[in-house]
Amino acid sequence: MSDDWTKRATNILRELHAAETELIGRGVILTDGKAGTVDHVFLDEVHGLRISIGGHDGKWPISTLKLLDSGFAR
Repeated sequence: MSDDWTKRATNILRELHAAETELIGRGVILTDGKAGTVDHVFLDEVHGLRISIGGHDGKWPISTLKLLDSGFAR
């Protein structure tokens, strides 16, 4: 049984790392009009993935992303 938990935990951490790689440094606009560059990606046990944006205090659920830059300059 503990092997199942290990696999689940590993998958969660793998997806968190993938989200960090994809989002950190990218420009975003949130549904409330805040805009900036993603500084951090957090895993919240209630809301799932949350992001922080440079120049703004707070953390927002990933679901509030309205627009993500194309990332072609990466």
